[in-house]
Amino acid sequence: MLRVDGVPLHVLQEGTGPVVVLCGGLGMAWFDWEAVVALLAPDRTVVRFDRPGLGLSAPAPGPPTAAAEADRIAHVLDALGHPGPATVVGHSMAAFHAEAFARLHPHRCAGLVLADGSLADPARPLLPRAVRHAWAGGVAGAASAAGLPRVLGPAGRRLISRAGALGPHPAHPWERPTYRTSRVVRACALENAAHPYQAAEVAALRPERALPPVPVTVLAAYGGGETPRELRWLERQRALAAELGGRFVVAAPAGHLLMADAPDTVARAVREL
Repeated sequence: MLRVDGVPLHVLQEGTGPVVVLCGGLGMAWFDWEAVVALLAPDRTVVRFDRPGLGLSAPAPGPPTAAAEADRIAHVLDALGHPGPATVVGHSMAAFHAEAFARLHPHRCAGLVLADGSLADPARPLLPRAVRHAWAGGVAGAASAAGLPRVLGPAGRRLISRAGALGPHPAHPWERPTYRTSRVVRACALENAAHPYQAAEVAALRPERALPPVPVTVLAAYGGGETPRELRWLERQRALAAELGGRFVVAAPAGHLLMADAPDTVARAVREL
């Protein structure tokens, strides 16, 4: 446990070699990266941490922003004694954090891997940020008062995991005790509420803060279907790679949780930067 920006964070560091930071998507925990860490740790220093309120980390005093999460990555590296550049892997919503890190801390970034990352929408969210966050916090508080996290939290987590992955992945031993807490449920609600605002933040950063001249890989999960939705997602991810001047790679067969379905593809993307 490290105190970063005044918040006790659960941080893991494994392996030796160039530094890689693994950032999970909305509501995810450190154990979602286990298969990728096993592949990278022999020749990389792999850092992963639970964002405030998630996993085993303490809650944050305020709602998340892309800029604050980018700063948090830098401050975790500082706390571990890694002042030099690091490769950052951002999955799903954490792709916002990884890209913001590269733009706001260009000298700290050695490369980016955006793993089935969320897409930044330049459209402004309809509700003020404070209103949406207050509503999400209120819903989470009411659910916690009713005891719902203890009863439904782990089951909800398993349903989301099964929907996001193609293969059967057994529950991690820490999954149940972690997701039955009101702390994690509240953090998930606040992250979900913050999603459109973080997308707008990153969209606004792009014309103002150039990416550093580092390699970028965009990984797109593909399950093998031919539905318009799946094909459209691939094209949007390809367009993101082109916009960022990066390489486009399809991870197949894989669901959105491609670190579980295709950990070798994620590890290879890191090594090939």
